[in-house]
Amino acid sequence: MPPRDQSLPYIRAISPYQPGKPITELAREMGIPVERIVKLASNENPLGMSPKAKGAMEKAIATLERYPDDFALKKALADCTGLGMERIVLGNGSNDVLDLIARVFLAPGRSAIFAQHAFAVYPLASLSAGAEPIAVPAKDFGHDLDAMLSAIRPDTRLIWIANPNNPTGTFLPYPQLKAFLQAVPPDVVAVLDEAYNEYLPPAERADTTGWLAEFPNLVVTRTFSKIYGLAGLRVGYAMASAEIADLMNRVRQPFNCNNLALAAAAAALDDHEFVARSYALNRAGMEQIVGGLKRLGFSHIPSHGNFVTFKAGDAATLNRKLLGQGVIVRPIGGYGMPEWLRVTIGTEAENGRFLDALEKSL
Repeated sequence: MPPRDQSLPYIRAISPYQPGKPITELAREMGIPVERIVKLASNENPLGMSPKAKGAMEKAIATLERYPDDFALKKALADCTGLGMERIVLGNGSNDVLDLIARVFLAPGRSAIFAQHAFAVYPLASLSAGAEPIAVPAKDFGHDLDAMLSAIRPDTRLIWIANPNNPTGTFLPYPQLKAFLQAVPPDVVAVLDEAYNEYLPPAERADTTGWLAEFPNLVVTRTFSKIYGLAGLRVGYAMASAEIADLMNRVRQPFNCNNLALAAAAAALDDHEFVARSYALNRAGMEQIVGGLKRLGFSHIPSHGNFVTFKAGDAATLNRKLLGQGVIVRPIGGYGMPEWLRVTIGTEAENGRFLDALEKSL
């Protein structure tokens, strides 16, 4: 019997995560110079990384012979959130943190619930732990909280919630979300993934870390990959009760965040001016992209993140035409949305390149 047949059947059932096409890959495929390619596929910060983070990372190069010490970043996060350091778990990106949660609470014979069109890592993490993933049909491309409550079974141990949601950009008002958490059984862990939290207008935000005292079964996850511009360094974190954080740290790989990432993240957390500029650029870019889509006759899903999902019809053909012009966006057929494309908000010039290429593709 070949080695593949000796592997676990629920591992073989996993469809690998498909990232956005890298710039260098498109350059190789089509012979387009790298400098002429615009990538608006992976929800990266078009301003790059925080200048303070870059400076801290350059200083940290001198420490690379040492194993990482995550104290400074955990202390900075504790000061920022008001939580004790024992309630913070660091990860190699927030995907790593999500996987840790699945490894702690899921196993064969257990189930996990998530919304249709929600982040692809939720079923991946659930399946990799041997659990049964339960996809609840979406409501207006977002989470149907009542249906998700109804889907809870005696073997359910996790509920995944993205707010705002990727790839649709939908948002759950916090009063509705809190009422949902109050109805979730205490033996079911609710994971609130807030990767795009910093892009919310201040009036829409809520201090969900304050909910952790009321809901011992709540885990809140965030990332430095989006507004802080550290996607290539891979730093994410979870906030939870001390008991859940302790369990996650038992399965966490030692030193899962490297010295450069730790130093950059701690400095980025304090770079409020960069975050403000990134937020303002995203708001202006959102208006530019949405206005252009409307002008060209494309419908879109109102977004609360740093991207817009729009209905393209024959999305595969349109995507190929955009690639031929050196513009990379994200097909989302794997999310059950084969007629839609997702475009990241870029700089004013990058957004213009996308809209010009889109118009030429019609």
